Amino acid sequence: MVTQAQIDRINELARKAKTEGLTEEELKERDILRRAYIDSFKASLVGQLENTYIVDEKGNKRKVTKKS
Repeated sequence: MVTQAQIDRINELARKAKTEGLTEEELKERDILRRAYIDSFKASLVGQLENTYIVDEKGNKRKVTKKS
């Protein structure tokens, strides 16, 4: 899970990239933080979908299945 401090750092680096540019070290840090954020977001979404059911017009519930 990504902490609020990590999100704040991502935003700080984004602002700096727009104004003055980033050093090589900051670019690497930004990439690592972005990947962690994306992975956390995907895990959260998968968790939601695993607990999602579709109810048809007859009231039958079926679990959402993963498409390959």
